[in-house]
Amino acid sequence: MTTTDREPRLPSAEQYTESLYPQDEQLERVLETIRANGMPEISVKPGYGRLLTLLVKMSGAKSVLEIGALGGYSGICLARGLPADGRLVSLELRDEYAALAHANLTAAGFGDKVEYMTGEALPSLERLGAEGRRFDLFFIDADKGNYPNYLQWSINLGNPGAIIVGDNTLLHQKVMDTAEQGNNVRQMREFNRLMAEHPMLESTMLPAYDGLAIARLRA
Repeated sequence: MTTTDREPRLPSAEQYTESLYPQDEQLERVLETIRANGMPEISVKPGYGRLLTLLVKMSGAKSVLEIGALGGYSGICLARGLPADGRLVSLELRDEYAALAHANLTAAGFGDKVEYMTGEALPSLERLGAEGRRFDLFFIDADKGNYPNYLQWSINLGNPGAIIVGDNTLLHQKVMDTAEQGNNVRQMREFNRLMAEHPMLESTMLPAYDGLAIARLRA
């Protein structure tokens, strides 16, 4: 047996940081409902969920737009940061997912703060634009092939200083692999490029978990 074989395996940075926080029972129940309904277990990671709450609070956001609801995990994280008069609009492709998300937000005490719009996200975004709706913070966590479109709509619908957050920006390391040329990978690379280079944005990217990009819309 070598020295390396005898050394204990160190936890990852993510495992270490998560070990510092108590389990969030409310969010764990959301994950249980997602499993029970046979939905994909792709909710935002706990560390980034806490970050969403902080970003809403620190930015003073009163109107938040979420693109991709799934079972309501990220919706609860966003709603936790809202002030008493804050509102969350959540776009979700599937009616049954939106219904579960609404049930989970209602159980968490935020059912009166959220409005769901179901169906393809781009027509919903066009409708919000036509209605003159504007938002202070955006969370993008839906179909990856439309991330650049969702970013442009976030810029179009954002108030000055709005925060834009995109999850899964590493796509399980695929964005760094030049051999990966699928549409989702190419569109995520374009999203990342735009987040870094767009003249209306100032941004950074976090490489933990599956990657998170955060930008502020210039005034």
